[in-house]
Formats: sequence, structure tokens, C-alpha cells
Amino acid sequence: MISDLWYKNAVIYCLSVETFMDSNGDGVGDFEGLSRRLDYLAGLGVNAIWLMPFQVSPGKDDGYDVADYYNIDPRYGTLGDFVDFTHGCKQRGIRVLIDLVVNHTSDQHPWFQSARSDPDSPYRDWYLWSKKKPANADEGMIFPGVQESTWTYDEKAGEYYFHRFYEFQPDLNTANPHVQAEILKIMGFWIQLGVCGFRMDAVPFVIAEKGADIKKPKEQFEMLRTFREFLQWRKGDSIILGEANILPKDNIKYFGDDGDRIQMMFNFPVNQSLFYALASGDTEPMVAALEQTREKPHTAQFGMFLRNHDELDLGRLSEDQRQAVFAAFGPEKHMQLYDRGIRRRLAPMLGGDQRRLELAYSLMFSLPGTPVIRYGDEIGMGDDLDLPERNCARTPMQWSDEPQGGFTTSDKPVLPVISKGPFGFEHINVAEQRRDPESLLNWMERLIRMRKEAPEIGWGDYTVLDPVKPGVLAIRYDWRNNSVLIVHNLKPEPVEIHLDVGCGEHGKLLIDIADSESSEADGKGRHRLLLEAHAYRWFRVGGLDYLLRRTEL
Repeated sequence: MISDLWYKNAVIYCLSVETFMDSNGDGVGDFEGLSRRLDYLAGLGVNAIWLMPFQVSPGKDDGYDVADYYNIDPRYGTLGDFVDFTHGCKQRGIRVLIDLVVNHTSDQHPWFQSARSDPDSPYRDWYLWSKKKPANADEGMIFPGVQESTWTYDEKAGEYYFHRFYEFQPDLNTANPHVQAEILKIMGFWIQLGVCGFRMDAVPFVIAEKGADIKKPKEQFEMLRTFREFLQWRKGDSIILGEANILPKDNIKYFGDDGDRIQMMFNFPVNQSLFYALASGDTEPMVAALEQTREKPHTAQFGMFLRNHDELDLGRLSEDQRQAVFAAFGPEKHMQLYDRGIRRRLAPMLGGDQRRLELAYSLMFSLPGTPVIRYGDEIGMGDDLDLPERNCARTPMQWSDEPQGGFTTSDKPVLPVISKGPFGFEHINVAEQRRDPESLLNWMERLIRMRKEAPEIGWGDYTVLDPVKPGVLAIRYDWRNNSVLIVHNLKPEPVEIHLDVGCGEHGKLLIDIADSESSEADGKGRHRLLLEAHAYRWFRVGGLDYLLRRTEL
């Protein structure tokens, strides 16, 4: 049972093939280059890789405009290269998740080309059409300020087609049973080639009713159960990791009352309140978000993250909270995006301060869920704000101080490698940090190992303790008669706290597993902890013989 729920105590690494490593010198990353870096990922300690889209695509939206679901973009290699990659991952104990982008296709996809060419085409009903432009066509855009409408007139079809995203990404009519059957076929194809699961893009839009007459979309949750059942028949431990920025009260609808829908979902409420906590030192909204997202089936799990390949969406914060985050991390207009978020990477947001970076990653890794990190996070990569929209945070991986950061031998990489300022590849790269025992890379490797050795976080129940001091977060996890306690000081000044850990006699001894300092409770059973500015402490409760005390399931 535990092996089937591997995602409960995993560390997931997100990467884009085209920006990871180029093996043939054409300036674009490929699967052969990625395969050459698998030992690096295994050494880092990750046990799952999430690949951003790599299927055939015109590339207008970083591959999220798919033109062929059953093949690989020739720039990245062949299906043979992909199978060689998944085989290499399996040898190293690394599972592979891939993006499943089925809310829409590219307008160059043969399905859409057929649909627009003939009203009697078998693919006509695979998309959504309207003879007149719907009255609400200027509502519900995903990219406000860039996108002007959700309905665009097609001259060849003689009708308007619906697109929740860009106009070159027409939405699929996912209520059509033929479309649903095709989605299952797509998943089955990639499972057969060694994939262990899917990060499903834009889940609420995939399962929503769509059309010109739809005023208020209604989700078709049984669709998620159909996807789940199919996957588990094909490969028992495969999963769906859903991208669903929804209200906490709706989480259970996506997981299923009996845990029979998607297994994992990103925790956007906690992510947004976490950045408010980093900006203000106020942990109360984050504690509230943790409580609001506590309920989930035993088999379900949240994905915890800091930054991803999109903007940092702050849309669910209050106006005052959002402005506080903007002021701290994205004060200039060109750092912001879509009137709701910040497009920067984490390291420049925190001024390259390694202590604050360590605090942020330690905090994320210690929250109840599965940590998801993004390529370059482990070395503190920066961004290039001269690039448009989200491309600023999608620059090539910086492997060394050699030309183009060791990413390619070409003079023209797919996106410019960051080459100036404190985050340039000459200063921030893997090779340099490997040689420095105090580097962020070596610290991250230790953090990943520490997190994987604390399954209580992924499997256990958690209690937020009262540390009395504002700006301090103390969480205790309990699982199978073992406990861990993790404390963070988000304030820029030192604090002293007194904690009653609980756990009876075991709670009188805390062993710091991060820097080997211990704490013994006083006569009242309380621990006195001194925390420096932006400090963190990871403790084993009751000593290091915890494995001898671990009970059976």
C-alpha cells in the first residue's frame, strides 16, 4: 500500500526539456541531454520528475499549444530518445510525470484544421462554436491585458470558436464522449512508454461545461473518476497531479469523498499566504490556509511549491495583502503580470540572500504535502525581465561558467542564458556550487535528504503549536509513534520562544537534525529556543532511536 502511495513522501523536480541541456548544439535542450543529467538529479535526491510539454507544437505558448499528442517535437529528439530517458529514470528510481494539456489544442492541430474546414467533419463537435459572438466574450480571460476575448471569429469555419486561453489555443469540447475517450488513449499511450503519471493542466476548465449558452460553468467531476480508474487499471501506482487554483471548500470535490478522483493537487491558497508571510512576517493567514486545506482523503496529497513556470498568482489574497507582497517582491510594474501576480524567480525576489532562500525552502519543504521544486531552484537562478511575460523565468539551466552556461555549444540558445549581473551564469552555476560545501546546491541536497527521512510530514497528522511570538511558525507531525517538530522564524530579528511540544515523556528531548543542537525541557516541560533572524530548526522528538519505536501500520 505504501509503495502505491509513493507520492506521499516524494520530492518532485519540474523541468523543461528545451531549457535543461542541449546535446547536439542546435541551441535547444533535448532528451539526450536530459538523459545525460539524470545522475545529477539522482544525486540531488529527487525521486520524481515533472516534464513540461514536449509534444509536437508550434511553440507559441512553450508547448502548451499541442499539435500532436502522440509524438515528440523533433527539436527534442524522437520517441526512442524518450523511451531511453524513461528507462534511465527507472534505473535510478525516478518516476516521470508529464504535462497533460487537454483543455485546448493548438489551432494547427489536425483535429481543429478538419473542424474548421467542414461543418460535417467528425471533429467539428470536438470544439465549441457559435454563429454569433456571445455577449460574455470579453469575460473570463486567463491572460487579462494580453488576451482580448474568449471567442474569435474563424473565416474558414464562418463561426466563432471558444478559447479560454490564447486565440491560437481553441478549447476542446471535453463533454464530448469522443474527446474523453481520446484523452484516455493519450494517457494510455504515454503510460506504455514509461510515464508514471500526469500533471493535468487547468483541471477546472477541463471538467467544466463549455459553450456559448453557458452562463455559469458547472464542473463534471465524474470525468476525474473516469481518468483515475483508467490510469489505475493500466498502472496501479500512476497518479494525476492537478493544477486547480480553487477555493479550499471545493478541494474534496476534486479528490473525491472516497479518494476516487485525482490523487494530488497543488495547494495554491497556502502558496499565496506563504509569500504574504515571507513579505510581512505575519503567519496567521498561512496557518488559516493550512487549516482550510486540512481535510482530504487518506490517499490524497497536496503539492507544496514556491515558484513555478507561471506567474506567482496572488489573486486570492486581500488587496492589502497583495500590495504588501508586490511591495516586497515585485514593486516595479514590469515585475508584475496579468494584474494579479509577479513573474520573477524566487532568488531575485529575496535579493539573492541565501539565508532567506534557505528559510523559504525549509518552510515549503516542511509544510504538509509533497514538495515540488523547479529546475534552477537548487542553485538560486535568477530571471531576465527583458523577456516577455513568463519567459523571463524560463531561461536555460546554468551548468557552469563556460559559454552559454554549459547549456549548449550554440551561440543562439532557445532563450538567452542569463549572463549579466549577480545572477549571471558566471556567478550562479552548478559546477561552482558543487565545489562549495556552503553553497545553496549542497544545502538543498541535505534538505531533500532530511525531508525524505521525515515521512511524518507526508503521511502524518500535524498540529500548529502556539509559540506565543508573532512571526514564528511551529508545526509538529505525528505518525506511527514518531514525531518531528519544525520551527521557523520569519522575522528579520532574533526571537526567544518557549514551547510545550506535547508527546509526553518523548517531548522532553528534541534532537536537531539540521545542525546537531539539542534541547531538553525545563521542569515545566517547556523548551526554550533562541531563533536568529530568518532561522529554522528541524527536530526529532524523543531522540534518534525513533525507528526502533515506530509502530506497524
